[in-house]
Amino acid sequence: MADNQDKWCFAWYAAPAPSSTTAKAALVKDNKWQPGDTITISFIDGTQQQKDLVQRFCKEWTDLANLTFSFQPPPNTDIRISFRYSGSWSVIGTTCRSVPKNQPTMNFGWLTPNVTDEEARRVILHEFGHALGLIHEHQNPISQIKWNKPAVIHDLSGPPNMWDAQTIEHNMFEAYPSNEIAGTTLDWHSIMMYPIPVSWTLDGTSAGLNDDLSATDKTFIQQQYP
Repeated sequence: MADNQDKWCFAWYAAPAPSSTTAKAALVKDNKWQPGDTITISFIDGTQQQKDLVQRFCKEWTDLANLTFSFQPPPNTDIRISFRYSGSWSVIGTTCRSVPKNQPTMNFGWLTPNVTDEEARRVILHEFGHALGLIHEHQNPISQIKWNKPAVIHDLSGPPNMWDAQTIEHNMFEAYPSNEIAGTTLDWHSIMMYPIPVSWTLDGTSAGLNDDLSATDKTFIQQQYP
């Protein structure tokens, strides 16, 4: 399942999320790298500023995981990054190996000249989480989210997302099969969690715009890549 429609609405408001002592991230087991792997990365296009931002923030994952990022010229690399397409997205983990070499496996459409370091770091950490095999936290198959589906559909079918029904189903409500996932209860504070306003749930639970790796993100990625 590719994360090819990521769109965070930075204007969303959400109340504080509930805490959980059993929170876990979730990773697609079949798309996991091997601990100790060197993952090669190239830029298909982009300005030096954009490339510098990616290289600066993505290494926060490899400070934790037993993996190495090696930036090389295109196109014969595992991950190929573009900045020219709409939105920000990445394929999941080793899925990148099956993408034709003339196509990107990750895109950062929001790293515009005026992007702040905070916004750049948030989206880079999120997309590189996908590149290491992590899914959207709300699509965890053991998720307890009780969706107010009409409200979600109403908001995401309008601006700025303009998603059709199929995209909303895929990005929001479609969970991964439990036998494909390493992980348990969802982590409301994960960098992989979408912002979820109170109005989108039936029980008042919500998630804010998480802008950092949660404690669980850090522990989980260390466990998966020891």
